[in-house]
Amino acid sequence: MRRTLSPTDNKYSRGVVAVVAGSTKYPGAAILTVGGARRGNAGYVKYLSQDRRISDLVINRFPDVVPFESFQSSTASRVDALVIGPGLSEVETPLEGIPLILDGESISLILERGFIGRHPMSVITPHEGELRHCGLDLQTPLSPDERKKVAHQVAHDREVIVVLKGNKTVIASPEGEIFVDEIGGPELATAGSGDILAGLIGSFLVSAKDIGGAMDLACRAVTLHSHAGRFAAERFTSVTALEILDSLAHV
Repeated sequence: MRRTLSPTDNKYSRGVVAVVAGSTKYPGAAILTVGGARRGNAGYVKYLSQDRRISDLVINRFPDVVPFESFQSSTASRVDALVIGPGLSEVETPLEGIPLILDGESISLILERGFIGRHPMSVITPHEGELRHCGLDLQTPLSPDERKKVAHQVAHDREVIVVLKGNKTVIASPEGEIFVDEIGGPELATAGSGDILAGLIGSFLVSAKDIGGAMDLACRAVTLHSHAGRFAAERFTSVTALEILDSLAHV
């Protein structure tokens, strides 16, 4: 499911993904999102935060990750995909012209401020409750058919790829393509699981060339995340996000 590497590949040709996630209230979101980004296709992972304490937590856990403090810094000059993850209350104006992967509160923050139009091949990863932030008046839980219909509607209206998380995660493209994940189980229903998925999708999308390619890569990331959940469930009585993250190295 991951990209096949060429003997001539280097860390830049494999792609660079940047992560903006975590806050003083939710520092763990940074670690989990970055952890997911490290297990995808990217050869280089960057982490953006002006909070030195959170950056230190991330770098102490993942010394291969490169920190930076602003989109205007020289370190931000090369980024192929950008994950704006959970735990954020403010979002700096992001780099233009690259895929965005939006999770948690950043979904509504970005959509309301109209950044999506400047970021082709972008992905949002809501669960049913967060769809209300997209302006939908929904009575949840939705039936399987309703989930596909709603995911398609949001994808079409917002011109983004939608990863509607939950039982049988639905991925929908603006062009009407629908994919339903049949692998993931209830072990994925644990705090932080979605953070990992957002980072993983971002790492896959560094090689996206068009919306069709981005859709395929998003589906592959969801499938890999689900396989990691299955792998963890076979080995642990109770699965947490850390077990899912560790399992990505084995699937």
